Amino acid sequence: MNNARIAQTALYQQVAERLRNRIFAHEMPPGTWIDEQALAISYGISRTPLREALKVLVSEGLVTLKPRRGCYVTELSQEDLDEIFPVIALLEGRCAFEATEKMTSADLKELEAIHERLEQSAATGNIESFFEANQDFHSAVQNLAGNRWLLQVITDLRRVLKLNRHHSLFVEGRLTQSLEEHRGILAALREGDAARAESLMSEHLRAGRQAIARLDTAAA
Repeated sequence: MNNARIAQTALYQQVAERLRNRIFAHEMPPGTWIDEQALAISYGISRTPLREALKVLVSEGLVTLKPRRGCYVTELSQEDLDEIFPVIALLEGRCAFEATEKMTSADLKELEAIHERLEQSAATGNIESFFEANQDFHSAVQNLAGNRWLLQVITDLRRVLKLNRHHSLFVEGRLTQSLEEHRGILAALREGDAARAESLMSEHLRAGRQAIARLDTAAA
């Protein structure tokens, strides 16, 4: 009996992960109606684990349940982004503060190595590589903060932000601006100035939102 329960739980989690990856890859773009019957047939499963998987995605904010209409991939409005970015800026700023107070010289070397990847990517204009290094830098700062509550909320918000169709780095001049912001954050971390690291990290996230707004305006 217990083994059957574990197998069922694992199945819906696997389905949720598969759907999550398809959403992040924009194979299922924001606004897409989720055809439960077609998915169940495609995956060779019953509707029960699929519905359990969708409940997980609804709780994560990736899927929206509309009464009598079914489930849709969540669409982020400009208002949503305006509300999310100040929160994540506040939280990641706090991570920078706590990381500054806790990090060792070895930790600093790790951050410097990641930053060097940012420098190299910017020098060659490689946006994808810069984006990956940027993600690694932010993740490293969050992990150095060692605050699991901050990390949990940031992870949830970052997951929702992946729904956004546009990325700030595609705005002209944003890559160079972002690099300068990272240089400032790293300098504050290196100098042990926790308050400045917090302020610069928060400003960095808010600047990213402003860049996305410009990109959305240009695409409208």
